[in-house]
Amino acid sequence: MSTKAKNRAVTGWERLRRMTPAEVRRGILADPDAHPTDDAFWKNAKVVMPVPKEIVTMRLDADLLRWFRRKRGYQTRINAILRAYMNATHV
Repeated sequence: MSTKAKNRAVTGWERLRRMTPAEVRRGILADPDAHPTDDAFWKNAKVVMPVPKEIVTMRLDADLLRWFRRKRGYQTRINAILRAYMNATHV
């Protein structure tokens, strides 16, 4: 097995496409992590459109950037850390 195949998520899309709506519903109800929604759940739901990101150039210490880049999604993590700081210090 190649490295590419090992890292790829395996989803049985063809199997899912062959399932009837009743089979899908039974599968959802059997999943302890799935919670069906009802009208009360959606009563106060709001559509929240994502805010587009802005491209910036900033200087960071090389060791700091290396540390963040060790894992995928490092820009998202940096953004989350800056947002947490902003929210903690917001006056």
